[in-house]
Amino acid sequence: MTASDDRMTGIFENLEVPEGVKAELIRGEIVMTAGPDTVHDLIVLAIQHQLPYGRWRPLTTQDLGIPGQASEPQPDLVVFERGAVQEHGRLLPSPAVTLVVEVVSKTSVDRDYRTKRELYAEGSVPAYLIVDPIKGVCVLLTELGRDPGSGLPRYMSERTSKFGEPAPVSLLEIDLDTTDFQQYV
Repeated sequence: MTASDDRMTGIFENLEVPEGVKAELIRGEIVMTAGPDTVHDLIVLAIQHQLPYGRWRPLTTQDLGIPGQASEPQPDLVVFERGAVQEHGRLLPSPAVTLVVEVVSKTSVDRDYRTKRELYAEGSVPAYLIVDPIKGVCVLLTELGRDPGSGLPRYMSERTSKFGEPAPVSLLEIDLDTTDFQQYV
């Protein structure tokens, strides 16, 4: 990280965000978005309720620390194994997380499909689930590897499931029931 990255991190950590607004630090840029749609929130809730709580901790509004990056994204849902991290503090180290979930909004399409895909791979998160209420699909990205051209980390496997079909998440040993997932109107 550069001095300007450190400066932006300091500004971000002291930022007072109005209620109903989400703020993230993405590649040195503070990104603020309005509160989510009800469809979005119900999808996140449905996923949370399907995770075996005895083994997994599903958290919303949890900031991730990405090693070596001027980024502190706040995924819609973060899932980590019970006991994998100290359960206190503002930042959860991304390598300790098993799955991140982003529910696409009309203003976050590029950020969720491209920027965060790269960022979570660089942060060594083993699985990234993109739930897209615009297209009515779930896209699960797994199997971290290296891009042959750039050498940067990337997800080598991509599996798409339509809403209404089970969405297998083998790392969590579950098949997500997506029958209640709705598309945006």
